Amino acid sequence: MKTFTYMPKGVCSRQMVFRLKDDDTIEDVEIIGGCNGNLKGIVNLIRGMTIDEVIKRLDGIHCGNKMTSCPDQIATALKEFKTHA
Repeated sequence: MKTFTYMPKGVCSRQMVFRLKDDDTIEDVEIIGGCNGNLKGIVNLIRGMTIDEVIKRLDGIHCGNKMTSCPDQIATALKEFKTHA
């Protein structure tokens, strides 16, 4: 099991804690701050997906007129994890 923490930028959520299985599958994500119900829904949907599948589905999503969103920040965190792993 691998765990890492990401501090999102440009969104309401303040911290994301990822728990990944050894095969780079999402075990769980805890998101502090942001829209609680929506983020719980997103976490339930991505649980069991691979890092690459989550990035493919969430990368580039905007929130209103912001250039990012909490889903986009999840993808950004996972891309950053992949480059440093």
